[in-house]
Amino acid sequence: MPIRLAKLPMPSWTIRLAACLLLLAAPASGALADNNLSPASAPPPIAIEHVTVLPMTANGAVLRDATVVIDGGRITALQGPVPRGAKRIDGRGKWLIPGLADMHVHLPSDGLMRPPRFPTEAPNLFFDTQDIMTPYIANGVTQVMNLDAVAASVGQRNAIARGSVLGPHIALAAVINGGTGRGRIANTPADGRQAVRDSRGEGYDFIKVYSDLDTETFLAIVDEAGKVGMKVVGHIPEAFEGKLDSAFVPGFALIAHAEELSKHSENFTDADAARFARLAKQNGTWVTPTLVVMRWIASETRSLDEMKASPDLRYVHPLLQSKWIAANRYNKNSSPKLIAYFDRMVEFHQRLVRALKAEGVPMVAGSDALTSGVVGGFSLHEELELLVGAGLTSEEALASATRLPAEWLGVAGDRGTVEVGRRADLLLLDADPLADIANTRRIAGVFLGGRYLTRTRLKAMMADLAKRNTAAKHLFDWNALRAK
Repeated sequence: MPIRLAKLPMPSWTIRLAACLLLLAAPASGALADNNLSPASAPPPIAIEHVTVLPMTANGAVLRDATVVIDGGRITALQGPVPRGAKRIDGRGKWLIPGLADMHVHLPSDGLMRPPRFPTEAPNLFFDTQDIMTPYIANGVTQVMNLDAVAASVGQRNAIARGSVLGPHIALAAVINGGTGRGRIANTPADGRQAVRDSRGEGYDFIKVYSDLDTETFLAIVDEAGKVGMKVVGHIPEAFEGKLDSAFVPGFALIAHAEELSKHSENFTDADAARFARLAKQNGTWVTPTLVVMRWIASETRSLDEMKASPDLRYVHPLLQSKWIAANRYNKNSSPKLIAYFDRMVEFHQRLVRALKAEGVPMVAGSDALTSGVVGGFSLHEELELLVGAGLTSEEALASATRLPAEWLGVAGDRGTVEVGRRADLLLLDADPLADIANTRRIAGVFLGGRYLTRTRLKAMMADLAKRNTAAKHLFDWNALRAK
């Protein structure tokens, strides 16, 4: 009997981790006093001179020795002139690209460690929003899609919008699931339609469908979302086992993991990869492969040594560090059979990406950040490298994290490319990412709405975060806190 992914502890299980991480408490605020990005404190004009620009437009040529002018938070010129009083940045030997987008993240928020005892009980553990966002902006990630958004997520987005927190733009997807769990539960088509309408009324941007929905409710949710103008992203429910074709209906716009396809392949064949790609192409469904999350899960199934040794771990909240190590279900449930299965899946996902590319299915980069080992910000760079390793060109991988996410999100006129009129959310690099996609890590500075954050500033913010996380580690033992 083949091992089915639905029966194993996979990334989809950890989506609910965002709800669990209502448990997270911040050591101390890392927000800086001058974070205000409101129009009243808009920065002066900036001119980046003699820079190489990768506009990432569909057919845009590289611009060499360009002078990019930023004013009022937007790009006003690509070849000057430089306004009087502008701050000049020497761009010689540097590359300017759009800010990066991670189209699959989970963001923790405040909450109780136990069910509330009375109606007005407030959270007793808090997580600092700036600490959540700092690793993203330090890695040049200026747009994320939170695929497990809750009411507190709206507050996080508002804090960024009003300028009290430096962070990426946040798209919010409300989860609808079946069964008997927590959150928005819909076990009938009528309930599914009402959950969509509720989510729309509560201010969420997208609907995320989840694994325990029955087929009729899934189809009703997708249909209702189309009626209210919301795209649907997410999982292919387990109820579609043996009838995968039926899940591909108009309005099912984005598959959240390569895993959601590979779990329908018994033997991980090339024929299955090609079939999945055809289904997606015919339906106009895009894919977020999230190769990085399966790579980390395969690693943790073998051993936790790689994760423990990761230099990125110090930027993760200490309670989350403790949980990833002390309560790692992939490691605890490990067996030679499971290790071999995950290894085969990692390899199959590379072939699946090649099949999706051959079929012309648009792919957007996402990391499933907050799953164990997957550190927000850093994980997007790893995802880009894995996409190139799976057959995308460096330019295609960059498009998957810039122009294409903006198109899918419906914000292409505002961001995602380096063009006059676009928002100045930009990434200044010390090396050419088209020559080597790993050069997206070589960050000289980040622009957020025209505010320039130098490498020195970003390093200081990250060092402060790591210092406070390390100092607070003794306060956050996952098993001890769970035992209380």
